[in-house]
Amino acid sequence: MRVNYRKWLAEYVGTFALVFVGTGAIIVNQESNGMITHAGVSITFGAIVMGMILVFSKASGAHLNPAVSCAFFISGSLPARQFLLYAASQFLGALSASLSLRLLFPLNPSLGVTQPSISPMQTIALEFFLTFLLMAVILKVAEKRESSLLANSFIIGLVIALEALLAGPLTGASMNPARSFGPALVSGHMEHLWIYLVPTTLGAVGAVLLWKLVGSRFKTALQA
Repeated sequence: MRVNYRKWLAEYVGTFALVFVGTGAIIVNQESNGMITHAGVSITFGAIVMGMILVFSKASGAHLNPAVSCAFFISGSLPARQFLLYAASQFLGALSASLSLRLLFPLNPSLGVTQPSISPMQTIALEFFLTFLLMAVILKVAEKRESSLLANSFIIGLVIALEALLAGPLTGASMNPARSFGPALVSGHMEHLWIYLVPTTLGAVGAVLLWKLVGSRFKTALQA
């Protein structure tokens, strides 16, 4: 049986681009004494996600986020084996991006790692809520198949940019376990990693459970 690697490669490259460009903007902002600004970093994250959705949506659905893939798995629209391969590709993509940034910026101490400036409980609550809202938007976008890919990608990118603008100074606005995993592992700042792995996943899954509870129907953009 022929194995189709298209989906996994798309998730790997898409997540690599997200982490490389997004956390790269954070690093460049640090290296240039704030030339990009917090708003610029937020827009960069939203824009790169929008771009990767446009490029890879038809190949894999462009999840770019293990929490999103987990939510689609819980919804029943992503098979277990596919979910595991998606998550592995996303984490590897994020790790590769952070390793590449380490080569480019060997003296940078953090590599764009997500670290809270508020209490752990506040961080957990905020990351849960941010990811919940993001996933709710993704579900609605996936449901409205008649909308154009450009419009859908813009909506998701805009939500990410706005949430990063709001919560970036407080938690780093991860909303994505892979985005936090890569910089944390490569920089060695893993003390807060669990805060960004668990609540983000629970937030995405919570959005799916609520969606099912209120009786809405949706279909992931995942292509066969």
